[in-house]
Amino acid sequence: MRRRLFVLATAAVLTGCGFQLRRPPELQLKRVFLTGFDAYSPMGDELRRQLRASPGAVLTETAAEADVVLDALEDAREQVVAASTAAGQVRELTLRARLRFKARTPAGRELIAPAELVLSRDVSYSETSALAKEQEIALLFRSMHTDLAAQVLRRLAALGPG
Repeated sequence: MRRRLFVLATAAVLTGCGFQLRRPPELQLKRVFLTGFDAYSPMGDELRRQLRASPGAVLTETAAEADVVLDALEDAREQVVAASTAAGQVRELTLRARLRFKARTPAGRELIAPAELVLSRDVSYSETSALAKEQEIALLFRSMHTDLAAQVLRRLAALGPG
């Protein structure tokens, strides 16, 4: 009984304070066409996933059907050795996810000038746990792509209909 009252009280407090889960931004320009991404680009896939989750947003098949065209100018993932031992063994890597893009109307009017977003993460590395580290690196890249896609969507949401 006490537990039930606690849960109800907590729900009432969270509702009263305006708490709500983070939602994807709502775009004013609803129809979006993505171009410039490789067929198997994790960044392109993440952008498509987040656009599908955005209220009312539609991915179009052609630029002519779109309200806004998002051009990927560069979509890159980098791994750079940040630290190594005297024997040349890698001890730390710096991971970078880079996206250069611009947004325009199908007629070619620029909505967002070419912009670059870069995220980086440092990760320790050990040859004895190479497989686990590769999985950790993949998870970090996925997290960076999620963050980059959210930043792009926020910029697209800031565009007005006119």
